[in-house]
Amino acid sequence: MRRRRQRGNTILETALIFLPLFAVIFAILDYGLVIFIKSTFQHAVREGARYAVTYQLKAGMGHDSSIKTVVQQNALGFLNGVSGADKIKVRYYQPDTFVETTYNWPGNLVEISVENYTWKWIVPVWRQQTNMTLVARALDRMEGLPAGTLPPAR
Repeated sequence: MRRRRQRGNTILETALIFLPLFAVIFAILDYGLVIFIKSTFQHAVREGARYAVTYQLKAGMGHDSSIKTVVQQNALGFLNGVSGADKIKVRYYQPDTFVETTYNWPGNLVEISVENYTWKWIVPVWRQQTNMTLVARALDRMEGLPAGTLPPAR
């Protein structure tokens, strides 16, 4: 008789332990994945900024499109497609006034960013589905060009 009660207690205690255990495991996985995606985006925009300052172009693309392609290639598939490219922003600033410009002249600052990337949690927190918005930015100064050379079209 006593053994039957102990078996029932064991099953109940196991069930009571597994629920919080799995909650903690999923929380660690969820937060870890967000940190991984954020660091991946930071790496991707840094690579985009490094690429931007060299004025290189991909075949048949403008300068901004080439930069976005480099960022997408370094984002491990999180920014694929047109919707991913829309989250990548390329901005140019005058170095002395920090006013945004529409051209990519030597000496200007170039900012590459991933904006408004929303991450839905695996497990809703407090019975609500709240999204996390991730942002990553990198800024660098455009290099000089050889004399008589114009920067590529945006």
